Formats: sequence, C-alpha cells, structure tokens
Amino acid sequence: MKHVFAKGAILAGVAAMGLSVAACDSKKENAAEDQAQAVRESGDARADSMEATGEAMGGAAESTLDAKADAVRDAADKKADRMEDNADKMDKSPQ
Repeated sequence: MKHVFAKGAILAGVAAMGLSVAACDSKKENAAEDQAQAVRESGDARADSMEATGEAMGGAAESTLDAKADAVRDAADKKADRMEDNADKMDKSPQ
C-alpha cells in the first residue's frame, strides 16, 4: 500500500514540475515584454512632462495639455498591449 501511494505522489510531483516548466516564458518573449514595458513607461514620462508644463502655464493651456497627455498615455498603453499580445504568441507558435 505504501509503494502505491509513494509512486502516486512521485508521479504527481513530476507532473506538476512539468507543467510549471511548460508555463515559463522564453527569453524572446521576456525581452519583447520588457520592450513593451519601456514603451509604456516612456509614454507615461512624456505625458507627465506635458501635464507639468500645462500646470505651470495654467488656464486653457493646462486643459489642452492634459487632454494631449491623456492621448499620449493611451496611445503608449495600446501600443504596449499589442506588443505584449504579440510576445505572448511567441511561445504558442510552433518552433
């Protein structure tokens, strides 16, 4: 009875290890995701700068620059999301 349980436990452990290795991202995918994060951070930095400039100017210029900053941030997020989606597909395509 102990042998059957031990073999089952070992088999379950090996299966779990195999699944965890299969779920790992490739180096290419990680690099692409890092690039996507850099695009997102760059967009945020540019938008933050625009907002700071608008704040310093005040009035209508502030509202205009805030709207433009939002558009810059949204565009960077969308681009980064597309890059991440493409990166996720790297490991799913046949090699």
